[in-house]
Amino acid sequence: MLDAIVRLLEKTNNVNRSSYFWNAVSAMVLAMQSPVILMVMNRTNGTTDAGIFSIAIAVGNLMMYVGQYGLRRFQSSDINEQYSFREYHGMRVITCALMMIACFAYCAFGRQFRDYPGDKSLVVFLVCMLKLFQAYTDVYHGHMQQRGRLDVATKCSSIRYAAEIISYCGTLLIVPDLVLATWICVGVSFVIMLLTTINAGRYYSDSLAPVFSAEKIKSLAIDGFPLFVSMFLNIYAGNAPKYAIDAYLNDDIQAVFNMIFMPAFVIQIIAHFIFNPILTTYAVLWLAEEKDKFARLIRLVKKQCLLVLGLLAAAIAVALTIGLPVLSLWFGTDLSGYKTELCIIMFGGAMLAYSVYFSTIIAIIRVQRSLIICYGLVSLLSLAISRSFVVGHGMIGASVLYAVLMTILALALFIVVLRNFRARASLINSKHC
Repeated sequence: MLDAIVRLLEKTNNVNRSSYFWNAVSAMVLAMQSPVILMVMNRTNGTTDAGIFSIAIAVGNLMMYVGQYGLRRFQSSDINEQYSFREYHGMRVITCALMMIACFAYCAFGRQFRDYPGDKSLVVFLVCMLKLFQAYTDVYHGHMQQRGRLDVATKCSSIRYAAEIISYCGTLLIVPDLVLATWICVGVSFVIMLLTTINAGRYYSDSLAPVFSAEKIKSLAIDGFPLFVSMFLNIYAGNAPKYAIDAYLNDDIQAVFNMIFMPAFVIQIIAHFIFNPILTTYAVLWLAEEKDKFARLIRLVKKQCLLVLGLLAAAIAVALTIGLPVLSLWFGTDLSGYKTELCIIMFGGAMLAYSVYFSTIIAIIRVQRSLIICYGLVSLLSLAISRSFVVGHGMIGASVLYAVLMTILALALFIVVLRNFRARASLINSKHC
């Protein structure tokens, strides 16, 4: 049966076309997880449980980057195989262990200092478990992408994400118990992970056993640290309004904010997956140091920037017209009074898409230390102003906070990319004079 599953996952007439198709499917299914679960939960359990789930997802996404340590982009673009899969695997085991320690610490902090009830702490921890599976399987998927089988990796992800939605919503519809639904979802996700990703991973490496070489782990820790810090702070800054609401307001307000925030969250998820297939291609073009290939790289960058601009225009148009009626119908809650907030959030979502793209480029061209400065400054800014925005202005303050932080971040990263591309162009021109 296990071999039959792998054959089914590998079945395709065109690997490249299949990779792009299943990458898009995986992005869409993951992007729809929170909206679909919140839609069902709001109807079966009410806004309080929906708010608890919302902050659990925000915390889980933050913790997931501890587990991933920002190494997926580095691994996928490691075309010369500076590190082996077993070395990446060893590093991932360590970072995932650190992730769960961080999750436990956060839940303990919530119980002690934010008066989290026991069920809220447990749900947050269990959702972090779901994100642990995503962080762990990511090292297998990065290796599959290195081997030219991104399609297999994204099929595995699509199946697992879909199973999580079905199990979570199915349980809520039968027994509206938030804790039970989360437990069942974790169990289903674990089984699917074993049957798909871990099972298929056997075919792309001579051995799956992780290697814990002190020298290699230290080297990976150094190489990945800027990416880890940047992505961790990226998620923190992007979710700063949610953390502020969790700290100073209540779960009902958290639920409503996440309902109008959901389209921006979808943009964020899609952006990550849209840019995943470009990693290897961009790395090859950057390393070639040839005029024609560098010119092609520039064209690809411009094309992607225009694509995000088009997404922004479409998003604002939807927000101004059918956005709130659709969201109100979807979540079963009257959101008609939040048009301004939705438009502001959609603009911030587009800026976040730009920041994801520019940080991807920065990782590929290996100047990731500059990411720490950009994300660090924005995160410090969010710490300084979050309370005043949210406490003083409520929902509109949280929306403006998000848009301001994401715009500053996108501009800072763009400046880094522009400076490095100009330096590269000068180097290539001098070599071919």
